[in-house]
Amino acid sequence: MPRFAVEYSYIEDVPSRHAVRPAHRDYLGKLAAEGKVLAAGAWAADDGALLLFEAADETEVKALLDNDPYKAASVISATRITEWTPVLGAWVS
Repeated sequence: MPRFAVEYSYIEDVPSRHAVRPAHRDYLGKLAAEGKVLAAGAWAADDGALLLFEAADETEVKALLDNDPYKAASVISATRITEWTPVLGAWVS
């Protein structure tokens, strides 16, 4: 199944983002339990994040992102989705 790297850029309003962070993490945790999110986490600078998905196609990834509480709270300033083909590492079979 294809894998996708999603890069989030956050708005500068940190308190608004932190207010919805528990719901965002809960949502991604459920997707991880379903095998859709392989990994997710904020950049060390806390100005964005990287999320790795396994999904049928980019349309499915976009639908999953549309349901992210961060989107509903408008705390994401930009999203970049790139299909990713790992060739080395634990996720390569």
